[in-house]
Amino acid sequence: MTGRFISLEGGEGAGKSTQVRRLAEALGARGIETLVTREPGGSEGAEAIRALLMQGAVTRWSPHSEALLFAAARADHVEKLIRPAMGAGTWVICDRFIDSSRAYQGVAGGIDDAAVLALHAFGSRGMLPDRTFVLEVPPEQGRARAEVRDGADADRFAARGDDFHAAVAAAFRGFAEREPARVRLIDASGTPEQVTETLLANLADLLA
Repeated sequence: MTGRFISLEGGEGAGKSTQVRRLAEALGARGIETLVTREPGGSEGAEAIRALLMQGAVTRWSPHSEALLFAAARADHVEKLIRPAMGAGTWVICDRFIDSSRAYQGVAGGIDDAAVLALHAFGSRGMLPDRTFVLEVPPEQGRARAEVRDGADADRFAARGDDFHAAVAAAFRGFAEREPARVRLIDASGTPEQVTETLLANLADLLA
């Protein structure tokens, strides 16, 4: 039996990491074997690239360089971790995937969506999640959560300005409007328990 692939997306401070963990626990309680992973990262090669992408000045890489690095990290992640796990029947739950590249380097970075997807088609053979959840919170709530999480150690992406993050949020909403069968918008402003229940309700068709 082939496993499922679920990704969680959203802006900074949306609660993705918390919900990835909680969703894995909820599915595990139902007897489903799960694997939690993240992007960039997840495999040895991808984690090495993560260090290059997340550290340093905001201007360290151009959007085009970032897109190439993310595509390389994702290709290794898919080949070494995601596809083998799914082939063994495991549900893979990933903190970010291709839609983050489409939003951050694509829409907010000024790269055509078709170009980002072409890199993905080459590196990861166009693999898409079975379901993608975009967690949404009011901007001020997301900023407050990110500040508590990061303190003075914000990474290259969290440190960008409000206009950039507004463009990212608009991009994610656009993906959900154009791809409603795969991408679902989730109100993540409630309690962690409420958000997890909403995620499970939006997985009912895959759990049947």
